[in-house]
Amino acid sequence: MSLTLPHHGELPMARKILAFGTMCVGFFIATLDIQIVSASLRDIGGGLSAGADETAWVQTSYLIAEIVVIPLSGWLSRVMSTRWLFCVSAAGFTLTSLMCGWAWDIRSMIVFRALQGFIGGSMIPTVFTTAFFYFGGHQRIIAAAVIGSIASLAPTLGPTIGGWITDNYSWHWLFFVNLVPGLFVTFMVPVLVRVDRPNLELLRNADYLGMVLMAVFLGCLEYTLEEGARWDWFGDGTIRATALVSAFAGIAFIWRSLTYEHPVVDLWALKSRNFALGCLFSFVSGIGIYATIYLTPLFLARVRGFGALDIGLAIFSTGVFQILTIPLYSFLARRVDLRWLLMAGLALFAVSMGEFSPITHDWGWRELLLPQALRGMAQQLVVPPTVTLTLGGLAPERLKLASGLFNLMRNLGGAIGIAVCGTILNDRTNLHFLRLAEHLTAGNAAMDDVMRRMTGRDVLALGGDPVHGHAAALHALWALTMREAQTLTYADAFLAIMVCFGAVTFLAPLLRKVGAPAQPAADAH
Repeated sequence: MSLTLPHHGELPMARKILAFGTMCVGFFIATLDIQIVSASLRDIGGGLSAGADETAWVQTSYLIAEIVVIPLSGWLSRVMSTRWLFCVSAAGFTLTSLMCGWAWDIRSMIVFRALQGFIGGSMIPTVFTTAFFYFGGHQRIIAAAVIGSIASLAPTLGPTIGGWITDNYSWHWLFFVNLVPGLFVTFMVPVLVRVDRPNLELLRNADYLGMVLMAVFLGCLEYTLEEGARWDWFGDGTIRATALVSAFAGIAFIWRSLTYEHPVVDLWALKSRNFALGCLFSFVSGIGIYATIYLTPLFLARVRGFGALDIGLAIFSTGVFQILTIPLYSFLARRVDLRWLLMAGLALFAVSMGEFSPITHDWGWRELLLPQALRGMAQQLVVPPTVTLTLGGLAPERLKLASGLFNLMRNLGGAIGIAVCGTILNDRTNLHFLRLAEHLTAGNAAMDDVMRRMTGRDVLALGGDPVHGHAAALHALWALTMREAQTLTYADAFLAIMVCFGAVTFLAPLLRKVGAPAQPAADAH
C-alpha cells in the first residue's frame, strides 16, 4: 500500500483546484493527441514521403502504446507516487512531442509517437483518482463532470484543432503545440500535488509476469483491431498470428490477475455491480466517441473531398454543443439521480446516430449540425455520470488500480468500434455497389438518358472521339455509383453504433445510487 500524506483534507480549496486544474491540462493534451493527427495524416505522409499504409501507423503506434500503459498507471502511481508519475509522464510526453515534430522519416515518427503514447498515457487515469482523492460530496460530482467533459471533448476537438494547425502552419506544429502546456505541467505538478508518497517496497512482489502478459495481450489486440479491416482480417497470416497470441496472453493474464496476491490490475473490482456496469458504459461510450470521430472525417474526405481544415470546421459543432451542455449538466446533477441522466444521455446518443442515417453524398456542416449537436449534448450526459457512478462506489484503496481498467475499457471500446466500422465500410461498400449496379441495365430509361448526356459531353471534350467518349462516360457512371455505395455504407455504420447505445440504455437503472461520499481518510491510499 502506498503512503498518503497526512492532513490532505485541510488543504485550501484554491490549492486543490489549482492542482487538479494543472493535472487536467496534462490530461487534455494526452487525450487530444489521440485524434489531433487524424485529419492531417495525408499532410504528414506527404512531408515524410510515406504511403497511406505507413502513415496510418502515426496514429496506430500511439494508440497501442497508450492502451498498454493505462492499466499499468495505478501500480506505477503507488510505486512512484501520483506526483512524480505525473511529472515524469508530462516531461516524457513533452520531449517526445518535440521529437515527433523533428521526425526525419516515417520510421522515426512511428517510434516517437509510440514513446509519446506510452510515456504520456499515465496522465489519463491518474487524474481520475486524484479528483476522487481531493474532492468529496457535490464537489466530486463537479470534478467528475470536468474530467468526463475533457475525456470526450478532447478527442472530438482533435481533428478540428489539427486541421486548423496544419492549414495555417504545418503538420510539425501538431506536436510543437504540446511544448508549452507540457512544460507547465512538468514544473507545476511537483509543486502543487501532494497526494501520496512513493512506496518502492511494491517493487519486491510486483507481478512482472502479469505486466508482460498484459502488454502482449493488449498490444497484439490493438494491432489486430487497427490493421484487421485493412488486411482482410483472418485472411492475413500476421493478423491471425497476433489474434492468436492476444487470445492466449489474455487468458493467461486474467488467470494471473485473479490468482496472484498483488496483481497489476484489480479485476476483482468487477464484482462490484456499479464498476462492472460502469466499465460496460465506458466501453460503449468509447465506441460512440471514437468511432464517430473516425467516420465523420473519413466521409468528408472520401466522399466530399474536404481538406484538413474544412473537415475540422465541419465537425466543430459537436464540441461547441458539448461545452454548452456543461452548465445544464452541473445544474441537473445536483437535482436529478445520475442514473436517469446517464440513461437520457445514452438514449440521446442513440438518437443522434439515427439522425446520421439519412446521410447523402452532399452533406456538409449544415446537414451535420443537428446530429452532431445531439451527439455533443449526449457525450456530456453520458461520460461524467459514468465516472461518478463507477468510481464513486469503490473503496479508496482500490481506486488507483481500478481506474486504469475503467479508462482502458473506454479506449478498448474505441479501438473495437473503429475496427468494426472499418470492416463495415469495406464489406458493405461492395454489397451496396453490386445492388446499385443491378439496376444500371439497358432497360433503365433514366440510366440511358444519363449515359447519353454524359457520352455527348465527353465526346465533345475529347475532340469527337465516340469510343473514348463512351468509355469516359462509363467511368463517370462507375464513380457516381461508388460514391453512392460509400454513402450508404456510412449510414450502415452509424446505425450499428445506434444499436449499441440502444442496447445498453435500459441497463442504467441497474446501477446502484452513489450518495455524496465523504472525503477519504488520511490513510486512504
